[in-house]
Amino acid sequence: MRAKTEVSSVYLHPVALSPGPQAEAGEQGPGAIRLGGSMAYASRFALVLRENDVVRDRRVFGVADAERVFDRLGPLEEAEARRQWANLARVHPPIRADERVIRLDQPQVMGVLNVTPDSFSDGGAYHDDIDAGRTHAAEMLEAGAAIIDIGGESTRPGAEATFETEEIERVVPAVRYCAAMGAAISVDSRRAGVIEQALAAGASIANDVSALRYDPRTSEVVAAYGCPVVLMHAPGTGDDLHKGGGYDDVVSEVFDFLRLARDKAIAGGIAEENILLDPGIGFGKSLGDNLALLNALPLFHALGSPLLVGVSRKRMIGALSNEEGPQDRLAGSIALAVKAMEAGVHILRVHDVAETVQARNVWRGLRDAALTDFSGLPALA
Repeated sequence: MRAKTEVSSVYLHPVALSPGPQAEAGEQGPGAIRLGGSMAYASRFALVLRENDVVRDRRVFGVADAERVFDRLGPLEEAEARRQWANLARVHPPIRADERVIRLDQPQVMGVLNVTPDSFSDGGAYHDDIDAGRTHAAEMLEAGAAIIDIGGESTRPGAEATFETEEIERVVPAVRYCAAMGAAISVDSRRAGVIEQALAAGASIANDVSALRYDPRTSEVVAAYGCPVVLMHAPGTGDDLHKGGGYDDVVSEVFDFLRLARDKAIAGGIAEENILLDPGIGFGKSLGDNLALLNALPLFHALGSPLLVGVSRKRMIGALSNEEGPQDRLAGSIALAVKAMEAGVHILRVHDVAETVQARNVWRGLRDAALTDFSGLPALA
């Protein structure tokens, strides 16, 4: 729960998505804006002003009415609204992963390689079997994964914390064999020593589930290497990342958390263009919280950073279906991945790479077709 404040907070929600700008064009010009340089467009927006955890005002408008709406705000609110409006339309440069370039103008797939003995998704199949891990990584790359995300500590609810030395012993060999394949590698860790060793071994992206809060030295390591970093929301500050989840309004609170985490990272010497944001689906959040965040994903473009989302095989899928186990959640995972793509999420962190890439390719084909010129259609009566 947040501390009380008398200062209004501004949130610029895209509330109506569109297949493309042509579908919304009119006499006053383009009726939709491209979200975060992605393949998602929005045509209507809700400007929400919150004060002391209460919505003070909510105004819905289209692109042509934005200036009129902003002009009616107070000076501080107007400045923040215009900042978020510019962020919604910001085009993000590609991610530089050493010599590899990962473009963000279409959804990219990040494949998960867990090298823990108690992974919820694979039961530890790649923990101490280097050949199995290498084969799995190669299969994900061949299937179209742009990044391999290697994790050596389980972050599922109730998992015990891992010693740093043990995590390094798990992660570094996997980084080395993935680097030998020419993969772009992300290290999924909250410990500076693990991230530093992984970057030295060939990783090029840090994926910190604690948003640089768990280990104060992590910010220094990431800044020194000049590498991209993913900042994820989780309520816990200690060993249990899930502890402390309880929200007055989960969407605005996660938004505020990520804004503060980004600002702290920049103040710590990390370049703004190297920061990606993750709302942390499933971390210290109820089913209702997760659904609210997924439905509000377009809002997070207003923070001005590329977005990463991990929903693959999450427990919420079983909760919405027949309590299927992780291995039987493929259809739900694809449904949520498509939801994220529709919202303009730039990177999807998934276990089932081939199936997600196929879904992405079909979705992109539909979106490409929707971006063709509408001028040849007959006029509406």
